[in-house]
Amino acid sequence: MEGRETRRHLLLLLPALLLLALLFAYPLLGIVNRSIYKAGYTLQFYRQIFRVPVYLQVLAGTFKVSAVVTLVCLVLGYPLAYVLATRRPRTAQLLMIIVVLPFFTSIIVRTYAWMVLLGRNGIVNQYLMALGFTDKPLPLLYNQAGVVIGMSYVLLPYMVLTVYSVMRGIDRGLVRAAHSLGASRMQAFRRVFLPLSLPGIAGGTLLVFILSLGFFITPALMGGPGDMMIAMLIEREVEITLNWSFASALAVVLLALTLIGFAGYNRIVRLERIFEGRG
Repeated sequence: MEGRETRRHLLLLLPALLLLALLFAYPLLGIVNRSIYKAGYTLQFYRQIFRVPVYLQVLAGTFKVSAVVTLVCLVLGYPLAYVLATRRPRTAQLLMIIVVLPFFTSIIVRTYAWMVLLGRNGIVNQYLMALGFTDKPLPLLYNQAGVVIGMSYVLLPYMVLTVYSVMRGIDRGLVRAAHSLGASRMQAFRRVFLPLSLPGIAGGTLLVFILSLGFFITPALMGGPGDMMIAMLIEREVEITLNWSFASALAVVLLALTLIGFAGYNRIVRLERIFEGRG
């Protein structure tokens, strides 16, 4: 009986599995095949990545910037999500509109807007000099600081929405019960609310980090010559040198390192325990 039910469920899932294989597995296998084939199968493109220091520096820089952007989004996004989850419905709806409003504007337009704001004669530098924080304009553009600011702005809503979706389902009666047992607001938050919101933190950090790894437009426009990320390098190999095989090898290495990083993150955070606790 159980075997029959299992087969019936598999048959129901078969169209979705075939669609997933067609749209995801087949293109991925194509990239892997292209990365090891050029007039014959070879691993020269992978050897080139690990033998040339500049490619390793680009990979390391990509992971470093992604980690910093993820941390910035978490520091800024968690309090904002908490405000959204604890305010009255009408106020929360208004704040939610403000959070998602940037999604209705092109990312290129938003990036150019930040370039205007952070420029040498931009509004940010003008205010900093007017308030006496600096005597000359700060270098906020065409460097890693500009890349982090621009990427954090674009990816912050993903963190907020992910954490908010978990916070919204937390039973406020648990927090009130902690207060009734003598816990202060900070103690109730630290011992009750924060642990229950861990699935949102785990999901938000993973989502933002993975999106950061493949970011292209913002680093290309707001970064300097030394701030190249892996997506920019892949684009250069495809558009300028037409070296599709090497670009595919870079993409495969990025995917492999991302999966290794996810496995390490899961080993430290124990995602299955967090989400089991949530359930």
